[in-house]
Amino acid sequence: MNCIDLFAGAGGLSLAAHRSGLRVRLAIERDKSAVATYRANLCRGDDPPVVLEGDIAAMRPSEIFDLAFGPGEICDLLLGGPPCQGFSTHRLNDSGVGDERNGLVNVYFAFVRQFRPTAFLMENVPGMLWPRHARHLDAMQHQARDAGYHLFEPVVIDARDFGVPQRRKRVIILGLEKSVVRDDFTWPPEPTHVRPTGDGVPPGRLPWLNCEAVFAAAPTGDPNDVHMKHRADLVAAFARTPTDGGSRGASGRVLECHRGHDGHSDVYGRIDRRQPAPTMTTACINPSKGRFVHPTLNHGITARQAARIQTFPDDYVFHGGLMAAGQQIGNAVPVKLGVALIAHVVALLEATGRRRAGTRRNECVVA
Repeated sequence: MNCIDLFAGAGGLSLAAHRSGLRVRLAIERDKSAVATYRANLCRGDDPPVVLEGDIAAMRPSEIFDLAFGPGEICDLLLGGPPCQGFSTHRLNDSGVGDERNGLVNVYFAFVRQFRPTAFLMENVPGMLWPRHARHLDAMQHQARDAGYHLFEPVVIDARDFGVPQRRKRVIILGLEKSVVRDDFTWPPEPTHVRPTGDGVPPGRLPWLNCEAVFAAAPTGDPNDVHMKHRADLVAAFARTPTDGGSRGASGRVLECHRGHDGHSDVYGRIDRRQPAPTMTTACINPSKGRFVHPTLNHGITARQAARIQTFPDDYVFHGGLMAAGQQIGNAVPVKLGVALIAHVVALLEATGRRRAGTRRNECVVA
């Protein structure tokens, strides 16, 4: 089966697709460092994907199709999550409502109309479902249905429910060409991992993974086994922070204007190895941006540790320097979560014979 990856970033979803048995034919990404990472890790072998670097909004889907597919070939699965900053829950009031990045959802559906995938899978932040973004979501639903797809209700999925050692909630949207929809198909897939209780876990389930294994030694010579260099006063503050925990208060670095404020109490804290890690953001290697201090050492986590939390393998090398690596890692879909979602869709496509009428290239709609 064939797939394409829009807004591909460093390649988390593409790697998940490959592990699910799909052939990635095309990837599009505008960030230079992310493209370098993608090419270095996913363009090996005799039949690498076509990787386009640039602004997807300036591209013509009709021309791009010919780069990735030959006569009679189809796209089985279209992947991608438009940049989420416009939908971020960190924005206040109505900020983000008119963000031009939200318009990239329209670009996404231009590719859906052109490539006519059997299924498409979109990932974004939970803020996408906030009432202030309702018009964008409504437009998305109308576009999908007008294009002949059954759109499942957006669902919020937590990565730790699928074997990722991290608390990470994301909205997942699945669209299926109507001819492959089956009554016995359920979406989303059933979680594989659950919160452990005193009674253990239900049959067929595993307990959430803590992140202790993340902090094992990195491979010798790993270029991503690096962390931020901190000022002496910050190192001293980290030293005052308890192992596997702590907060701004414990570090002794609470501003007078913050005293008595009960929000964001975990800022400057250490990651607790006994629990799933906090959400890896684009600033995940910066301890001043969240609970990203190493559990026992007096510095932030390394890029490799952040990548492990996102379930990238140790031989997946991120390019562009430390800050660029952190941004790529924080933007990525955790590989294990991607595999769980994609494999569930692939099983449906295989069960329905995947190929359906009206999918040949010359029947596509020109965008």
